[in-house]
Parts: sequence; C-alpha cells; structure tokens
Amino acid sequence: MAANDAVACLQCVHADNDVLLLCKPAGLLCVPGRGADKQDCLSRRVQQHYPDALVVHRLDQATSGLVLMARHGVAQRSLSHAFAARTMAKRYLAIVHGQPREDADADGWSTIDAPLMADWPRRPLQKVDVARGKASQTRWRTLLHDATGHRTRLELAPLTGRTHQLRLHLAHIGHPILGDALYAAPELAAASPRLLLHAWKLGFAHPATGTWMEFNAPPPF
Repeated sequence: MAANDAVACLQCVHADNDVLLLCKPAGLLCVPGRGADKQDCLSRRVQQHYPDALVVHRLDQATSGLVLMARHGVAQRSLSHAFAARTMAKRYLAIVHGQPREDADADGWSTIDAPLMADWPRRPLQKVDVARGKASQTRWRTLLHDATGHRTRLELAPLTGRTHQLRLHLAHIGHPILGDALYAAPELAAASPRLLLHAWKLGFAHPATGTWMEFNAPPPF
C-alpha cells in the first residue's frame, strides 16, 4: 500500500500534541507481526502521518474500534499506567448467538467472572482455568434481541484486560460472538464475514491536563 493510501485509510477521531485516537478497521493489526505479510498495521500507517506516535494498547486484529496512541514518552507512560490501573472507561459492542440469561445488578449489568490463561498447546488460544488462570471479569448488558431470538446485541465493559477476554468469556457462557473464528462453532464463525466486536467508547484523563475526555465510534454492524 502506498503511503498516501495508508494515510487516507486512517480514521482519526482526535489529535492533539499529546494523544491520538484512531478507529481501527477489522482485519488490521495494531502492530507488526512476524513475517513479511504482517508488516502493514495501524501503528505504521499512523506513523507515516504522525512520526512521533507511540503504541499504548492494542485491539485484536479481528476487532474494530477505538485505539489510543501517545505522541511522546511522558504521555505514553501516563496512559499506559491508566490502562494498568483500570481507570480507563472502555465499552464494546458485540452481537452474540442466542439470548444470554441475565443476572443483573441494580444498574442492569451482569458479570462474567472466569479466570483466563494461555492454552499453550493451542496458542494463541486462551482458556478458562479456575485453578491457575488470572482473575478476569467482564460486565455486560443486553441492548437488543433480533426478531428470531438467535442474535443479541450486547454492551460490554471489561474490568480486566486479558488476551481474548471478551471473546472467550462470551463463548464460555454459551453465547459466542458471531464471526469468531477462534472460539465459536464453525457455523457461528461463518455467520458473519467478520468478528462482530467493536470498541465503541473510550474515556480517559488527558495526560497533560487531567481533563476527562470521552469519545465514541459507531459500530459498522
């Protein structure tokens, strides 16, 4: 891809002297992978237009939505600390198979609490392991059922940030995300040409001013 084409593909939601907020399309890596065929990625496209851009966090290649980058080392450290301290406000949208049974709190949110760890023989897959897994929690609530009852749109609020957490947690409770080639049954993976998971809201304290900022990117599904 030519440099001008790469820049044109960027969806820049916000830019200032300290931070960048991009909307990543599904299918694009956040950072380079192994092999010549995995060098095109969001960070490299962004750096063609903003050479000082630094990676703060990542989304799965199959997931679309908001990705935050820093424009200098101080901002990168501040934002990375905010992610580690879980002070970021993150919301995702997903379309899952079936109708999950709710056990909601007073605010209408249910919680999946299932420890996760790498499934080493089948990497990059992860697995639920109550004895050895790391604590992992995802809050969710129903937004809409389709007329057939076979699909449900959920809002997701991860309390932790484990690899594949949202995908595996939903599959664990019997309601995998449609289009998930890793954790859904073949017929459900084939039900969508892409993973129906999108990072649609992000809130954070600006690393320079401390001002709380919130952004959203409507899902493409």
